[in-house]
Amino acid sequence: MVDIAIVMGSESDRAVANRATGVLDSTDYSYDVQVISAHRNPDKLDEYVAQSDSKVYIAIAGLSAALPGVIASKTKKPVIGVPVSAKMMGLDALLSTAQMPPGVPVASVGIDNGANAAYLAIRILDLIQ
Repeated sequence: MVDIAIVMGSESDRAVANRATGVLDSTDYSYDVQVISAHRNPDKLDEYVAQSDSKVYIAIAGLSAALPGVIASKTKKPVIGVPVSAKMMGLDALLSTAQMPPGVPVASVGIDNGANAAYLAIRILDLIQ
């Protein structure tokens, strides 16, 4: 059982994920890191979310940044979106992450700020532990 599932849309998001894992490595919280694209691997993403026993998701994605919203549509667990500065200085990803429809909430941290995503996940987990 892992506490935090970190999912990134592509391997190019690894540096942002490393910022999150760098913070989490100094805690007792466990995590799992996966590369699963909401667009290229939707069935794999469905399976991962359905089988995950994590308590919080950190979803890292650039461009259209659909990954956080897709994960949030498939779980009742908290989802923290990390927009990546792949294009347009990350503004496109930030807006995609923050502008979710009613009933599909995603917490959003700053562009490329994997560390803050980890800190937020820690705060959420500290409340339920």
